[in-house]
Amino acid sequence: MCGIVGYVGPKKVAPLLLEGLKRLEYRGYDSAGLAIMNGKGVETRKVAGKISRLESLISAKPISGTLGIGHTRWATHGAPNEANAHPHVDEKHEFAVVHNGIIENAGSLRRKLEDLGHVFTSETDTEVLVHLIEAAFDGSLEDAVIEALHQVEGAYGIAVVSSRDPHKIVAARKGSPLLVGLGDGEHYVASDASAILAHTREVVYLHDGDLAVLDRSGYRIIGLDSLTQTRKVSKIDWDLAQMERGGFAHFMLKEIFEQPQTVASTLAGRLLLNTATAKLAGTNLSDEDLLAIDNIVITACGTSWHSGLIGEHMIEESARIPVEVEYASEFRYRNPIVNDRTLCIVISQSGETADTLAAMREAQRRGARTLGIVNVVGSTIARDAAAGIYLHAGPEIGVASTKAFTSQVVALALLTLKMARLRDLSVIRGREIIDALQALPGHIQQILDRAPEIEALAEEFKRAQNFLYLGRGYNFPTALEGALKLKEISYIHAEGYPAAEMKHGPIALIDELMPVVFIAPHDSVFDKVASNVQEVKARKGRVIAITSREEPSLAGKIDYEFRIPETIDMLTPVLAAIPLQLLAYYIAVKRGSNVDQPRNLAKSVTVE
Repeated sequence: MCGIVGYVGPKKVAPLLLEGLKRLEYRGYDSAGLAIMNGKGVETRKVAGKISRLESLISAKPISGTLGIGHTRWATHGAPNEANAHPHVDEKHEFAVVHNGIIENAGSLRRKLEDLGHVFTSETDTEVLVHLIEAAFDGSLEDAVIEALHQVEGAYGIAVVSSRDPHKIVAARKGSPLLVGLGDGEHYVASDASAILAHTREVVYLHDGDLAVLDRSGYRIIGLDSLTQTRKVSKIDWDLAQMERGGFAHFMLKEIFEQPQTVASTLAGRLLLNTATAKLAGTNLSDEDLLAIDNIVITACGTSWHSGLIGEHMIEESARIPVEVEYASEFRYRNPIVNDRTLCIVISQSGETADTLAAMREAQRRGARTLGIVNVVGSTIARDAAAGIYLHAGPEIGVASTKAFTSQVVALALLTLKMARLRDLSVIRGREIIDALQALPGHIQQILDRAPEIEALAEEFKRAQNFLYLGRGYNFPTALEGALKLKEISYIHAEGYPAAEMKHGPIALIDELMPVVFIAPHDSVFDKVASNVQEVKARKGRVIAITSREEPSLAGKIDYEFRIPETIDMLTPVLAAIPLQLLAYYIAVKRGSNVDQPRNLAKSVTVE
């Protein structure tokens, strides 16, 4: 969730670090800073708040140098203030560290260091690291970092510089993403490729336990045992244009409007009409492997968990395989029942979500096969899962996930089609699913063309204090996702429920001030949803309905209606999600919220 960028080479480093930090703003942060080797020692600049404040500080108090590290922090230990901002330095200002992650034994290490005379100036766990490195230093920065890391427990992605070994950056990772960027006489380190994409497309992704030692002449990667490690060089296949707003007011709006293309990209080359199945070459699972699976566990967090709930419906209905959907944060702590005939599907846009990664490793430890559904090539889940499906949705900058969600649902539909056809699903039904998948991009575009209708609806409800979202079957998870989008960017309290469960508590909240959003396409459970609409209307609730055709049973019961194209039941969540995303976006904008960087949230949650 925090951001790291570092550089060593011939260029002035301060502007380069600031540029990289700006590219990382989308990840969410509350303070920022940098440390630069100024020819005499380590010099730092830190601020609470936005990078624009850091820029102003550096303009007023410039630093010169060609080697440095920078950081954007999202507070875990200590308040978001200047003292707790990174980089952290030792008492003599000879060492500086930036850190993503959490040092779990920071309290006991801090007490030991204080007993030895070390003086701390922040509340953070990170400051422990810089004191450990300073205490261990004996001429080699990488050796000191290794010795320090042997003492810590927890997750970290770090970059370290020192005036006592002044020509290098040492970086290391365990559980928090980090990569090395390669240049001609210059090298970079970053937590996210977006920070350095303007300067290089060739990167080396570090594995857990790796240390990278960078200087102008090159880089080398070693383990915590000091032995050399070989890591492949990867090429980034997306460009800066994909990371710019392209005329849209916000990244979130741009990404909503990209969904015809991103869904098409997820489908590209994966549909086989002749055999009415899907081709998922990257899964590394043979037909025999898939047929040997007795049960499936899907584990994820947040929006990805919602897509997993939709996947559960798909797989159980069409492939007839029992599926459980687990919050990744709970999975590893409840002694789950999995074995070598279990497929554990882990879903994460970033491929770095700490809880999801931990759940995957727990499943692997218990013998389950693992399949990752991720968007970021080279991410930890992409590398460590036994099999995988890439979304190919391109970089998602807005903190509130939109295009990744719809691509996740489509990826799960492809997997469902593949597994169902290996069992008893007919060719005719397989082709119906393929036809519906191929029609999705056009259907999404039809909805986006009517975005002004949703904007007008947002004007009506921008002052609401509460929202209720209701759906059944495939669209209960859609209701959860719609409620999540609204509350995370507009800060309006919103809840999603199965429509039938409204009678078991939430109906007490219904009055003339309560907007209730029904996801009510004409599917197999429509008649039941229609009854729930009448229950809300009888209590004077304000009904907003997402429908797919004219429904006489709803006449006079709906205050506001938005109609989506008809499709097969399993794909209605993809289409229903679009107006819900737009509704959340427009309400948030009209309330003056920071849509791309909502408060307290981060794009990639790399701590438990």
